[in-house]
Amino acid sequence: MMIDHGFWRRIRITPASRSVVQNSVAENAVIAELEDDFHCMSVVLHHNQGRVLNIEADMHRAPWSTCPGATTQLLQTFSGAKLSEFPRQGQKKINCTHLYDLAVLGAAHALDENPTIYDIRVSDPIDHTRQAAIYSNRRLLLHWIEKNFHLTEPAAAAGIRLDQLRSWIDTLAPELQEPARLLQWGNILANGRVIPLAEQSDATRMPPSCHTFQPERAKLARRVGGIQDFSKETSPPLTQYSAVKEVRIR
Repeated sequence: MMIDHGFWRRIRITPASRSVVQNSVAENAVIAELEDDFHCMSVVLHHNQGRVLNIEADMHRAPWSTCPGATTQLLQTFSGAKLSEFPRQGQKKINCTHLYDLAVLGAAHALDENPTIYDIRVSDPIDHTRQAAIYSNRRLLLHWIEKNFHLTEPAAAAGIRLDQLRSWIDTLAPELQEPARLLQWGNILANGRVIPLAEQSDATRMPPSCHTFQPERAKLARRVGGIQDFSKETSPPLTQYSAVKEVRIR
């Protein structure tokens, strides 16, 4: 099944032995990009022998005036770290959570032979019910139904709050756990489509769950990012934007 109307997010992860990134030549790079209604950004990890040498982060489109400052925090969090240590670095709440997730995804797929593309789609609610699905190269990986922030299907997850799925996700086959986490986050983000913009434009009302919403920045943050509804367009996310200028896969 394909969900036609609602929240669309695409994540593209490209490992490369030689790539031209932001007009500079890099060896052993992995490029992780995402675009959805509210965000368009990328993280490039330059690495050698399992350790990060340099990180490039780009925020092409972000919802808050303070978001670009998170690129510095990302460097502080991951510079010099082993790729295998990325999931355990912590500090997600003081980072841009989207850049952080892209860095972790990049590290996980840095040695892959081929790119990975995830498409996440979440329908707009009908009677408070939403369909959510994640695909890889148009192949359906997971589908669930959520009502009032609780899953109703699949049966094994029925009744679990959307933000409390970790234990259930840990029971899935290993190859489905990463897609399940991405679908969970996409399903939560999709809620922003039905909240009036005026009600989500005061950062001081938000919990301190990311770089912008930390108290010292929340009082300075202003809503600036444009909102793009890809379900009403002819091209999917990441069609116009790419951090990769030229890639040769290993």
